[in-house]
Amino acid sequence: MAEEKTLIEILDEGNPLDIVKYINFVRAPECGAIATFSGTTRDSFDGKTVVELRYEAYVPMAIRCIKSICSTARKMWNLNLIAVAHQLGRVPVAETSVFVAISSVHRVDALDACKYLIDELKASVPIWKKEVYANGEIWKENSEFLERKSELGKPSHGKKGCCGSKVRVDNEIAGETKEAERGKKSCCGSKVRVDNEIAGETKEAETH
Repeated sequence: MAEEKTLIEILDEGNPLDIVKYINFVRAPECGAIATFSGTTRDSFDGKTVVELRYEAYVPMAIRCIKSICSTARKMWNLNLIAVAHQLGRVPVAETSVFVAISSVHRVDALDACKYLIDELKASVPIWKKEVYANGEIWKENSEFLERKSELGKPSHGKKGCCGSKVRVDNEIAGETKEAERGKKSCCGSKVRVDNEIAGETKEAETH
């Protein structure tokens, strides 16, 4: 069963990622490769000193989206075990916010799938990032999300997030600039109204 070979965790602040745990999960005697990606907080951006990152998420749908991405990756590559974890709350400089580990018989499958998975996660999963600087803070959009959003209007691409979450919510509340100016808008303009806009999907999300 694919679900038995996939571990997904979205962790609250105070419950840090256990990288060794995820590597051990994907380790298998029949696999000759383990590919990993560790996303860590760097100390600067565009000349500004970064103090920490802060993450928020619509957890049930985020888990559902990551499962969908993992399922797609299994159809594209010959993979064995997959582990994906994301930290919520404060993530200080040099600490890990997201970790992906994938095992496969041959390295090409694991390497290619690892890149695909982290790119898709950043493009479509409803997890939002705030960068906190020494002199201010701002919600930031991932470059992968911005690229995916721009491609949605192109018929030749037709790309969409695993559950359409980030792009869809952004489009539905694009006019709420006043609320954004009061600091209530997320990186894709959605955080404050996700629960209201997609409440009907909560039951389905929680059953997956």
